[in-house]
Amino acid sequence: MKNNGDTETENVGVTSVLQETPPTLSLLSQVLGMGQTWKGGDVGRSIGGGQRVRLLKEAMEDLADQEDLVVLSVDSYDLIFSGGPEEILRKFQQANHKVLFAAEGLVWPDKKLADKYPSVRSGKRYLNSGGIIGYAPYVSRMVSQWNLHDNDDDQLFYTKIYVDPLQRQTLNMTLDHKCQIFQNLNGAVDEVLLKFGTGIVRVRNTVYDTLPVVVHGNGNTKMYLNYLSNYVPDTWNYEHGCTHCDDDVLDLSQLKEYPNVLVGVFIEQPTPFLPEFFERLLSLDYPKDKLKVFVHNNVSVYHEKHIQKFWEENRNVFSTFKVVGPEENLSQGEARNMGMDLCRKDAACDYYFSLDSDVMLTNRQTLKLLIEQNRKIIGPVVTRHGKLWSNFWGALSLDGYYARSEDYVDIVQRKRVGMWNIPFMAHVYLVKGSALRTELKEKNYFVLEKLDPDMAFCRNAREMGVFMYITNREDFGRLVSTANYNTSHYNNDLWQIFENPVDWKEKYIHQNYTKIFTENYLEEPCPDVFWFPVFSEKACDEIVGEMEHYGSWSGGTHEDKRIAGGYETVPTDDIHMRQIGYDKEWLHFIREFISPITLKVYSGYFTKGYAIMNFVVKYTTRPGGDSSHWYNCSLSSPRKGWSFMHPGRLTHLHEGLPTTNGTRYIAVSFIDP
Repeated sequence: MKNNGDTETENVGVTSVLQETPPTLSLLSQVLGMGQTWKGGDVGRSIGGGQRVRLLKEAMEDLADQEDLVVLSVDSYDLIFSGGPEEILRKFQQANHKVLFAAEGLVWPDKKLADKYPSVRSGKRYLNSGGIIGYAPYVSRMVSQWNLHDNDDDQLFYTKIYVDPLQRQTLNMTLDHKCQIFQNLNGAVDEVLLKFGTGIVRVRNTVYDTLPVVVHGNGNTKMYLNYLSNYVPDTWNYEHGCTHCDDDVLDLSQLKEYPNVLVGVFIEQPTPFLPEFFERLLSLDYPKDKLKVFVHNNVSVYHEKHIQKFWEENRNVFSTFKVVGPEENLSQGEARNMGMDLCRKDAACDYYFSLDSDVMLTNRQTLKLLIEQNRKIIGPVVTRHGKLWSNFWGALSLDGYYARSEDYVDIVQRKRVGMWNIPFMAHVYLVKGSALRTELKEKNYFVLEKLDPDMAFCRNAREMGVFMYITNREDFGRLVSTANYNTSHYNNDLWQIFENPVDWKEKYIHQNYTKIFTENYLEEPCPDVFWFPVFSEKACDEIVGEMEHYGSWSGGTHEDKRIAGGYETVPTDDIHMRQIGYDKEWLHFIREFISPITLKVYSGYFTKGYAIMNFVVKYTTRPGGDSSHWYNCSLSSPRKGWSFMHPGRLTHLHEGLPTTNGTRYIAVSFIDP
């Protein structure tokens, strides 16, 4: 049974009857214990599993006299078949024994029996009961000896038979020492690698150079087995990519109406570009009457104005809009429990969509695409621009924290595209409401020991056997960096040009800026004077707002202590970028967005993008605007957000024209002085 479903099952085991009937091979598969209550103990943490032997004993009663029958018995919920019955039967016959057990390098459950095992020259020495293959009469004779309880240990039972030399000889038993058929992962994760070929993907044991057929995630290797199941045997390969991503999908177009979704928004720290975050939430291509919104804001004062503005403008858009603020004094875990519980208690809530404020969903179809994948828990891959930081972990270390899986970088960079079973996710994910009311019905999943809320939720989901998936089949968006977000300015996002350059550009750079390079979208109103769009209106408003908030305009006098010598020959009423702590950011803006245009229009001139003086000038009744003396050329109506670029010094002297009404602001830099 391939371990790539939505939930780990609690079925006892699978017995397959392999019968060689030339020239064909038949396979009869039966799940033992289906629908029965498990009474075999917690075999993941302690001894137990005897119920499996009892069930196999009962199943063998009708097969005991069929001498040509080969029986394969394996666990059902923690293994993958990487090959077919023909390969299993061939390898079993090559072993030349009547009964073959899986082998491992660890003794369980009684280490005192280790010395009783026959020594082996090469290979694994100890028996594992998760995989058994043998001729029916011999398997029947072996399990007929069982007379213990369901919660007694099955592996101890088989071990005592195997270490008895007489029984081992009579039943003609051996172990699969070199993992020809069975690969137990416990204690052997470092031995196995994925082997990609044409078609199916195999697990290769690098120690014995074998290709096991049954891969068993025994012990604490379930997560690694889940990783292998992303590929083996035919889930994903280099030739065809994701071959099962469209299995069991939900076609929304066939539904009478869209499912109801509760969106849980969590603002747990000051977050740049929060108004843009809400705009992206609003722009999701999903019926808004099917969306309920729950917001937890843990940031006192600063973000309340953003939430209030969004609510006032969209109060009638969503089905409901509930805000829990910092005055409630909820921890992150408590707030996330509250959001999830709102869906759990609402029988009409089909999905719960958890969304942190640092997630910029650039794909308007995100919610639909996640619902269509039809998984109990699934999230879109989002990454931080230019970094390998993402919202999921491909593996966990032994202490339960981050470890990099072999495929992590390829998934983040979308070199491997598909849907992936992973052990940890955060920031953004979708949970089925039905799962919240069944497997995940407990109400305190986000609070566990000293773990942070996301780790607590994922650990609880893993322990409940509910798989978590992420998909990178589409480009869904990105993560905003919040680590160095300073909220002491008037318009704080202006300072995010280094930390979040993509979001900064989207907010502050003119929408037609790139056309300068793709469509030559600029004008030359005077010889060697170029006019082009660079700032958005929002950028203009916020830069002006920042200056007015600072308020200490120079007054336009010749005396100016801000410059060397203290005397300004051509005074203006201005504020220097350095005065508001924006000099470094402004120079970076010049290098990133002005210098490329300089290289385009002035052939052979390579600017360093350096300027000593960078300032904003304020004109009211004083001159405002620019004209060139040399060519007697002027522009009387500059466009908001557009920039003039012209040579200075002797060739293009300039002056301001009178401002007829209102107030004009210009940002000035003398580059490469």
